[in-house]
Amino acid sequence: MNERTGIITFQGNPLTLLGNEIKVGDKAPEFNVTDNELAPKTLADFAGNVLIVSAVPSLDTPVCDMETRRFNTEAANLGDDIKILTLSMDLPFAQARWCGAAGVEAVKTLSDYMNSSFGEAYGVLIKELRLLSRAVFVIDKSGTVQYVQYVSEVTEEPDYNAALDAAKKLV
Repeated sequence: MNERTGIITFQGNPLTLLGNEIKVGDKAPEFNVTDNELAPKTLADFAGNVLIVSAVPSLDTPVCDMETRRFNTEAANLGDDIKILTLSMDLPFAQARWCGAAGVEAVKTLSDYMNSSFGEAYGVLIKELRLLSRAVFVIDKSGTVQYVQYVSEVTEEPDYNAALDAAKKLV
């Protein structure tokens, strides 16, 4: 497994990312995750849509909560061709509880808890914490990555406007 250092910090402390860096123009890697009903999901399940894929450490933290709520609000202005996925290592039960409490319905939350398939494939698995690092990927309808942001300080929010603009240009 490729280990990458010098990319991210958590509260100023450097951490190690596992997996390869994803770049604009790459074919989006496949992944195997679990939805809130414990059903398996893969990238192929969302084929034909523009995807905003948001990786977060845990929905039960303030910044992840704020980020996912923001994307949920923005989803109302995006139309049916753009889907927003939020992935974390949270258990599906916790994600379902959080979505219900937060009123999040437009963002699809997915759990990478079983085998860190997404984290490793997209280079966002934090070795020291076994959590996903904060990152945003925009994938076009053909499965090509069109936007990438690895947020350098995990406790900071992503550039929402850049990700949303990148997705809007694809429909």
